[in-house]
Amino acid sequence: MPTDPSPSPITQLSALDRAEFVARLGGIFEHSPWVAERSWAARPFASFDTLHAAMVATMRRASRDEQLALIRAHPELAGKEAEAGTLTRESTGEQKGAGLDQCSQTELERLRTLNAAYRTRFGFPFVIAVKGLTRYQIMEAVERRLNHDAETEFETCLNEIARITRARLEAQFG
Repeated sequence: MPTDPSPSPITQLSALDRAEFVARLGGIFEHSPWVAERSWAARPFASFDTLHAAMVATMRRASRDEQLALIRAHPELAGKEAEAGTLTRESTGEQKGAGLDQCSQTELERLRTLNAAYRTRFGFPFVIAVKGLTRYQIMEAVERRLNHDAETEFETCLNEIARITRARLEAQFG
């Protein structure tokens, strides 16, 4: 029985030069291609798990200011970017998948009020991996997380970004 001689997608990614690697993976972390650029040096990757782990480690090793900029690069859920149609392709799909594009006017107002309260309290947008969540679960999560202290919430956002990026890698590469 013949085997497929073509290299696996992870082998192909590992073989890319830095610019090509960043071009392919620069959008995995929202508006933050520096994560892919710095992760390139960890090649070759044995699996998508090791690739994701390397990228998350890059995020974790970044300075506090870089981490804050990464959190702030995320759009508010059902916010101005969604209304204006300027979300990234990934964010658009994620928000639609959670039904945020189907909010009633009352739900939209509630979510925007929660977003504003969250941003006022913490200084950055609410970040959550929305895959598998409903808009109601998301609003409940905002309310619950408003009770966190700033450091806990900062760490929660980084953990959620790790979950988001895992889903994005899976969506892009199966």
